[in-house]
Amino acid sequence: MQNKSFKRKKVAQPNVKTLADAILAGNFTALSKGITLCESKKVEDRKLANELIKICLPHSGNSIRIGITGVPGVGKSTFIESFGIYLIEKQHKKVAVLAVDPSSKRSRGSILGDKTRMNELSVHPKAFIRPSPSSGSLGGVTHHSRESIILCEAAGFDTIIVETVGVGQSEIEVKEMTDFFLLLMLAGAGDELQGIKRGIMEMADGMLINKADGENLLNAKRAKREYQNALHLFPAAESGSSPKVEICSALQAFHLEKAWSLIENYLNITQQNGYFEKQRQGQLKAWFNKSIQEQVNVRLFGNTAVKEKISLLEQQVEQRNISPTEAAEQVFEEFLRTLPR
Repeated sequence: MQNKSFKRKKVAQPNVKTLADAILAGNFTALSKGITLCESKKVEDRKLANELIKICLPHSGNSIRIGITGVPGVGKSTFIESFGIYLIEKQHKKVAVLAVDPSSKRSRGSILGDKTRMNELSVHPKAFIRPSPSSGSLGGVTHHSRESIILCEAAGFDTIIVETVGVGQSEIEVKEMTDFFLLLMLAGAGDELQGIKRGIMEMADGMLINKADGENLLNAKRAKREYQNALHLFPAAESGSSPKVEICSALQAFHLEKAWSLIENYLNITQQNGYFEKQRQGQLKAWFNKSIQEQVNVRLFGNTAVKEKISLLEQQVEQRNISPTEAAEQVFEEFLRTLPR
């Protein structure tokens, strides 16, 4: 009996032009493939992703980008589903949700699976939900969320919602990629003004107290007054718009129009005074700077000589023979030494 040798078939690389055309035509499957390509860490995929973004970039920018954050348990996913349905049915929007989940440290995969928690919105023909693992990225956004936004806009979505993992110091990254930063809060959970860091409140363009229903409605109304009074003590926002506080119940679809009013009023003010365009330019600059940092990491830790140097220095650092700072300087010296002259 003859031995047959089998060769693994190489996975065909996607045709970037064909993929881009399908995305521009609003094909959801192509959009998913495009985002997957952008999230890939393979060198060959990154080259294709850059080509894809280059084609789609001129077709982007015509959306409202909304960042949503809040303490764990505030009901971000429930709110996004209810708010997304409201935007589609009442405001005639086309909504894309980039729902970033915490990552497993073992597999780097999503833990929560936001798409499974937005049952109605996930099957709506005018909605697109993309759950992505944060993969350890600070701020609760993936390294390529900005590219995902560009692709969603090119696919015709006029409202992009970026949901973050939760409140933290690096939420400023979400602020840098969105037009309106919405902070979701809870009422009746103790001292209202001690439950969140002042820095996050200062970054917020608007605050929304969720779960304002049943017996909690009075608590929510009281919390609204307390938060609004606190916001008056903060320095004036560069946007020229004073942050407002509203209440809602995502579960009961109550006062969702108030949430939209917060965003719409803010956009009207910032588009008239020129801050909106200034902020969009700042988003591109932040993306550029972030990309530089990522390229440094890729090239530095992908260098074989540098990897060996790091391995040796780690042992010396652990044995306290060298300080971490000096070891880091030696790593960069090794990296510079390997560069072509």
